[in-house]
Amino acid sequence: MTGPFRGLSAFPLTPLRDDRVDEVAFAGLVERLAASDVDSITALGSTGAYAYLDTDERSRAARIAVERAGDKPVFVGVGALRTSHVLRNVAAAEDAGAAGVLLAPMTYLPLTDDDVFELFRAVSERTTLPVIVYDNPSTTRFTFTNELYGRIAQLPGIASIKIPGVPTEPFAARAHVATIRAVLPPHVTVGVSGDASAAGGLLAGCDAWYSVIAGTLPEAALRISDAAAGDDAEAARAESDRLAPLWELFGRHGGSLRVIAAIAEHRGLVPPGCLPLPIRGLSGEDLAEVIRVADALGLR
Repeated sequence: MTGPFRGLSAFPLTPLRDDRVDEVAFAGLVERLAASDVDSITALGSTGAYAYLDTDERSRAARIAVERAGDKPVFVGVGALRTSHVLRNVAAAEDAGAAGVLLAPMTYLPLTDDDVFELFRAVSERTTLPVIVYDNPSTTRFTFTNELYGRIAQLPGIASIKIPGVPTEPFAARAHVATIRAVLPPHVTVGVSGDASAAGGLLAGCDAWYSVIAGTLPEAALRISDAAAGDDAEAARAESDRLAPLWELFGRHGGSLRVIAAIAEHRGLVPPGCLPLPIRGLSGEDLAEVIRVADALGLR
């Protein structure tokens, strides 16, 4: 697929050791992705625990990601609670050589649509980097409307909309994606997230998959995205269905982060206890089950 905001974008963990970013492990994750067939790398997404890192940690992570990514485009998450902090993160991403920024509207008090629009306008006015709109209500507690997608997409520099998962029924999924695309300019791509529905989103017409599993398990994600790109709907759905035990674990443990961290730790890609406290990793039978599932599925 052509263009940096299409295809498979991999979201790696930002592992910690002793409450500090483990730069060696993080560089290793990025280098592993650089050697794979993913289309781009997105550092400091939700999988990268961006909200738990300070400005200096995020700046350093952005530099490492760009330095170790080879010829892969690197997008950098810049979300923060205050607009001034977002703009600092944008400047750091620019200095690092990022190919674009990923912006989520973080909130403590509830945000209005106008609050979020003005946040994106402030960023679009201050950077020449392309911007990915990050709609992830399960973490940000803010839900975009299609009307807001359309307003924001008219701003200069908006390149892509990262939408949550699509309906499971194929006709409904296609209608959902078409409705979103209808409010966007032609140059703005639509990218699906929510890995369990990625096959359905790609087959419904999404241009990109912003993927959690690709950041740690790129080959598993590529089997789905390659089949979808080749219009092999049966193979794409079959490969996603094969990973149903993994999707079930994501749902059981409140999302993908703890499960992916457990797999990465088990594979020796990151240090034990790599998540930022107070987020605690899985232990006991929960951890054992994740390892059993990962081994049974041959996830590497």
